[in-house]
Amino acid sequence: MANVQQHIGSIALVVKDYDEAIKFYTQKLNFELVEDTDLGDGKRWVLISPPNSNGASSKGTNSSRTSLLLAKATTPEQISAIGNQTGGRVFLFLHTNDFWRDYNLMLSKGVTFNEEPRVEPYGTVVVFEDLYGTKWDLLQLNN
Repeated sequence: MANVQQHIGSIALVVKDYDEAIKFYTQKLNFELVEDTDLGDGKRWVLISPPNSNGASSKGTNSSRTSLLLAKATTPEQISAIGNQTGGRVFLFLHTNDFWRDYNLMLSKGVTFNEEPRVEPYGTVVVFEDLYGTKWDLLQLNN
């Protein structure tokens, strides 16, 4: 298996509604809407990414860019997983190059934090929630 190259392209995040999720992520977290394609029958292919992730520009193509695929829940089982895809644990880790800039911006936009920021041996971190209660870490690693 010479020269194997793999990466995670997208991570599905079950949401209640496409438009309210897009609004939260783009307005409160400053994510970029990478793609929003109508697939018919109420389904859409909605990809979002943090700003400047993996060096790709908005709408840019970058095969190594990891995006969130907003997946609208359609079954009772999927609906029950909204906001709790990991059984109450932190699900996603948003790395930043300026913790306090992003923390204060998110705080000013009404993002819910579950704790006060803390300094750990590996960096500065705080747990926050998205609009459905999915837990995230905002994290700046030490160099």
